[in-house]
Amino acid sequence: MAVRAIRGATQLERDERSHLLDRVSELVTAVLFSNGLDSEDLISIVFTATADVSSEFPAYAARQLGLVDVPLLCARELEVPDAMPRVIRLLAHVETALRRSDVTHVYLRGAAHLRRDLDRVAPPEAAPGQGT
Repeated sequence: MAVRAIRGATQLERDERSHLLDRVSELVTAVLFSNGLDSEDLISIVFTATADVSSEFPAYAARQLGLVDVPLLCARELEVPDAMPRVIRLLAHVETALRRSDVTHVYLRGAAHLRRDLDRVAPPEAAPGQGT
């Protein structure tokens, strides 16, 4: 098994606690699903949020999914002029047999525009239960 890093992001429509929890849960679930992982494969997850997100810690959504023994960390994203608003990013460290080139990074909602350069990005329909 190798240690790999998986990136992902989602954009909120509004900074509201229940909306944030839904979107982050969707993102974490999509990362696991798209890479054939389960919670036992997780080493840690770092979440960042843009300065306009303050309704809840993104890590709380992961805890609600049952990730109670996975180290989680939240941080503030850099404030860059004209950056996309209301974005939550994650960096998950996992143990997996996937080669680095086979890892699927997951960019949902408006955040899909952030990484058009990646060859292996999960399409929006890869997130179980994702609606519009």
